[in-house]
Amino acid sequence: MSLLEVRNLKAYFPVRSGVLRRHVSDIKAVDDVSFCVEAGTTVGLVGESGSGKSTIGKALLKLIPATAGQVLYEGNDILPLPEAAFRPLRRQIQMIFQDPFGSLNPRHSIGQIIGEALEIHFPQLNRSQRDDRVAELLRKVGLQPEMAGRYSHEFSGGQRQRIGIARALAVEPRFIVCDEPVSALDVSVQAQIVNLLQDLQEQLGLSYLFIAHDLAVVEHISNHVLVMYRGKIVESAPAEQIYADPQHEYTRKLLAAVPRFA
Repeated sequence: MSLLEVRNLKAYFPVRSGVLRRHVSDIKAVDDVSFCVEAGTTVGLVGESGSGKSTIGKALLKLIPATAGQVLYEGNDILPLPEAAFRPLRRQIQMIFQDPFGSLNPRHSIGQIIGEALEIHFPQLNRSQRDDRVAELLRKVGLQPEMAGRYSHEFSGGQRQRIGIARALAVEPRFIVCDEPVSALDVSVQAQIVNLLQDLQEQLGLSYLFIAHDLAVVEHISNHVLVMYRGKIVESAPAEQIYADPQHEYTRKLLAAVPRFA
């Protein structure tokens, strides 16, 4: 059984017109999408801006409502669950955001940001135990424990993304949606973050949905690649097959945009 299975997922946004704001049509951001993520693997989800890939990630975490379909986590459909019933699962399903600066509260120290998740999900921990756990998480993502007292504006983009990863890891998740986690970073830093995510996957047995607009970014981290275009999955294949023998014209177009394939 897959850790996560998406069946016929749809996410439509209404278009309204006129003084009475009547519903005249829908923007089909995600239109009948299905895929699976096996435990301990990475599925790369690739497409240009506006293709609907980030909408899928947000729908999986119930950050936006799905119009139809199922999201099965360990065989159970999580979409119909009320927030109170879904809250315990938020520990197991986390997200790393595209903008590491915008996703970190500038008024809180790094220790407070990571510690808040621990306080919510592990209320049995005392202050000393939380501080020890924060220090451990910072070390795990390649930062120094003494950085816990600093604020997000004091860090580089790559360091802020490491902090975002530490925050996601704080609640001991099994599945993480990585929503374009390196697109705002320099190329050299991108490689460091991708390598960190791979190392953490091996250490902790994590599963990822890795969202990106660049096929080159997902090449080495993904076991399976989904290519998305205008709300639909137009190609789905093992990573090696996608790069060696792309079947869809849009996939070939994306590969042509990667310098080494030009």
